[in-house]
Amino acid sequence: MKRFNLITLLLGFLIFNTPQQVNAEVGGLTKCSESPAFDKRLKASVKKLEQRLAGYEADSPPALALKQQIERTKARFDKYSRSELLCGTDGLPHLIADGRWDHSAEFILPGFGFIYISGWIGWVGRKYLRVVSTTKNPSESEIIINVPLALKIMTTGYIWPISAWQELISGELIAPTDEVTVSPR
Repeated sequence: MKRFNLITLLLGFLIFNTPQQVNAEVGGLTKCSESPAFDKRLKASVKKLEQRLAGYEADSPPALALKQQIERTKARFDKYSRSELLCGTDGLPHLIADGRWDHSAEFILPGFGFIYISGWIGWVGRKYLRVVSTTKNPSESEIIINVPLALKIMTTGYIWPISAWQELISGELIAPTDEVTVSPR
C-alpha cells in the first residue's frame, strides 16, 4: 500500500508540476517590426541626420550625402523590420545562435563563411611556409614575404577543403609521431 501511495504521489507531482510552455521567443526580445524601441531608434537616427542636413544648402555636396545617408538608414531599418530578427529593449537587433532552426540564417551562413575564410587564410599560410622552407634561405622568406609566390598560392587556396581532405587521406596533413618534438619531462 505504501508503494502505491508513493507512485501515486510521484505521478501527481509530475503531472501538476510540469513546466508550462512560455510564449516569449527569447528572454524579452520582440520582433523588430513590433518593437517600440526599434521605432524610436529609427526616428532618433533620422532626426539627428535631418538636423545636420538643415545646416547645409539644399543641393550642396554635404546635403546630398546626408540625404543619401538618411535613405540608407531608412532602408536598413526597413530591412531589419521585414526580417525575423529580434530586438531588445535597446531597440537593436540581437542574433540568436542557440540551435533553433527558425533562427539558423542568423548564424549558420555567417558562421560557415567565417570558417571557410579563416580556413583559407590558414591553409594559404601553411602552404606558403611549406614552399619557402625548401628555398635556399627560408627564414628570410618568412620575414620578407615573396609577394608573387604568396599571390599564386592565394589564388589556389580557395579549394582548401578539398586539398585538406586529399592530404588527410594521403597522410601528408599530419606529421608522424616520431617527427614531432616533445619537451623532456
